Amino acid sequence: MDNPNTSPINPLPAVVWILVLPMIAMEIVISAGTGGLVGGPTAIGWRLEALQRFAFAPQYMRMMLETNSWPLDGVMRLFTYPVVSFSTTETVFVVVLTLALGKFVGEVFRWWAILALFMVGSVAGALAYSAVPGTQVALAGGYPGVYALIGGFTWLLWRHQRAMGHSQVTAFQLIGFLLLIRIVFGIGGLMFPGASISRGMDWVAELAGFAAGFALSFLVSPGGWAGLHQRMRGR
Repeated sequence: MDNPNTSPINPLPAVVWILVLPMIAMEIVISAGTGGLVGGPTAIGWRLEALQRFAFAPQYMRMMLETNSWPLDGVMRLFTYPVVSFSTTETVFVVVLTLALGKFVGEVFRWWAILALFMVGSVAGALAYSAVPGTQVALAGGYPGVYALIGGFTWLLWRHQRAMGHSQVTAFQLIGFLLLIRIVFGIGGLMFPGASISRGMDWVAELAGFAAGFALSFLVSPGGWAGLHQRMRGR
């Protein structure tokens, strides 16, 4: 007999909250300062200050690669830029998507796999963004990490379609639709007077995040590493 006290909704993995709580806390503090609730007059600039401290600067990465020097302030930005966003709206969307995708992916993947997807996707997105010539605007917000989770979710659909003998192309419909929207808006942003290439190239980071998440799923899924090792031995 079913337990009547069992919740009909599967609880979110704790690691998902670990990912979003710093974003929520950062946005609460920044919004409170901007609204004049705390911090006094100087608090109006807290978002800009947070972006200067935590956002990923592509030109900074290119300089580190050219000089082969790796200061902590530059390296840590690969991991800290998802914490701060350019707006409250962006933070809300990132948090909601991370919670939703973390729940779906967390029903199959272990907690450390979810963390690996988000962080590796964020790093891959930042590196891809800095590889685009002419990008200067800082990269901030958790969208590359979110797209890495979409990569994990797509991998689950792809595996399911493969097991059922259905077309595996349908598993990529979601990412295709999302990227099409991002590219259209990105190109549209370039048409405004004074727009730079950076404003329309965020989708590169998101595409790289998705690709990293999808590829990494082969390793971090349950039995993924053992299965890969077995296939390599079979060759």
